[in-house]
Amino acid sequence: MNILFATSEVAPFSKTGGLADVSYALPKALSQLGHHSIVVSPAYRIIRQAGLPLESLDIEVKCPVGRKTVTAGVLKSHIPGTDVPAYFIDQPEYYDRPGLYRDQGSEYADNCERFVFFCRAAMQLIETCKLTVDVLHCNDWQTGLIPAYLQCEYRQRCGYEHLVSIMTIHNMAYQGQFWHWDMLLTGLDWEYFNWRQMEFWGNLNLLKTGLTFADAVTAVSPRYAKEIQSQPMGCGLEDVLQTRRKDTTGIINGVDYSIWNPETDPHLATNFDASNWQAGKAACKTAVQRELHLVESPQTPLLGFIGRLADQKGLDLLADVMQKRATQWDVQWALLGTGEPRYQQLLTELAAEHPGKIGLSLAFSDALAHRIEAGIDMFLMPSRFEPCGLNQLYSLKYGSLPVVRATGGLADTVCDANEATVAAGTANGFSFLDYEPSELEQTLARAVAMYRDQPETWQQIVGNAMHQDWSWHTSARQYVDLYERTIAAHTRATQ
Repeated sequence: MNILFATSEVAPFSKTGGLADVSYALPKALSQLGHHSIVVSPAYRIIRQAGLPLESLDIEVKCPVGRKTVTAGVLKSHIPGTDVPAYFIDQPEYYDRPGLYRDQGSEYADNCERFVFFCRAAMQLIETCKLTVDVLHCNDWQTGLIPAYLQCEYRQRCGYEHLVSIMTIHNMAYQGQFWHWDMLLTGLDWEYFNWRQMEFWGNLNLLKTGLTFADAVTAVSPRYAKEIQSQPMGCGLEDVLQTRRKDTTGIINGVDYSIWNPETDPHLATNFDASNWQAGKAACKTAVQRELHLVESPQTPLLGFIGRLADQKGLDLLADVMQKRATQWDVQWALLGTGEPRYQQLLTELAAEHPGKIGLSLAFSDALAHRIEAGIDMFLMPSRFEPCGLNQLYSLKYGSLPVVRATGGLADTVCDANEATVAAGTANGFSFLDYEPSELEQTLARAVAMYRDQPETWQQIVGNAMHQDWSWHTSARQYVDLYERTIAAHTRATQ
């Protein structure tokens, strides 16, 4: 099978979030299963700064954008460590900029035009480069016009008749909404600007466009696929998802264990696996305590947080508990991330008030993220919403039991430790449902008590967590099954 993976970012070339990691790992996993993947993404300024091999192809793509025709070159590389080709649409006026979507906190005013062109260029690239494609796998609003172009303009063209499109939602909160006159940029007939297809409260909505025209829809976890079919998680598009519910599938993102694996991780003080994790984590814990200037105390529970300092990640809950319990509880905190200035200031003040107990790095360091995952006893992820989440999956592999709010992918991957789940051998962490500081506080207290008072039970749960397989191979097989079902349905419908 031949899959064209259209994405607005792909690691290690360009990245603002988890989409880039998925765009790297899923095509790689599909290739390992024997399928042929192609990645297409914009040629941002940052990809030339990444130091990775880039070949300039002697071809151009020309696409209409509104009343003008825009020309772009094409760069080619490969996903590192694979034979998966990566094509980059090289249009400097649109993409040779400091940021991918914004600069100095403000969205680029021409973002609609930039991604209208990218969607058209991705479609044109198939013909220009004579690519063999069976599935167009589109991701988030930046690629939402591709299914529409396939259905409205390309379906009858030679080489495109058999193509099917998949639209994956990574985060419903980002929809690509623009004023209605930007409809002219798309080149599509105004008849599609209606409440069922492209229009949303008077605006053009590119995510809605993709959801409407795609042959199938996916979300990045089964729970999230259900949550977005109602308020508030649907963010206004819940009715659209309800009409597509038979065509919507939730597939958990996977983990690339060649990168996130305590057995081979080059960033750790010592490597370990499920057979010797106690000694290994003890050494890694000491190393993290030293690096973050915490008191070196092997018996003190070390709680970790890595991520954006934002409400979505539950920082209001976490800050509330830390303010109340930093003095009263005999625990330590290791925190890494950047985000909203109010949380950065609050955590800075808390770290200053509690030296040796709160270790804080207001930065992003991939190496330190690996070391924290390996050294902590519990990973905190009390998210307000979480389409999938990856850090809880990393934590399971590293034997750092996740403490999460049961939402989205967190609910699908973390099984709360209680009497029944411990007895059944399914417990792998701790979770709570209501988004309240008291719920996080009680769940943390329960986890800390088990760590201190029930070491054998704790060891059992860590063993459960570390033996679970959340690799991309499992998720990729589910995508392959979806692709095959979608192609079969399209074939039946066109016979």
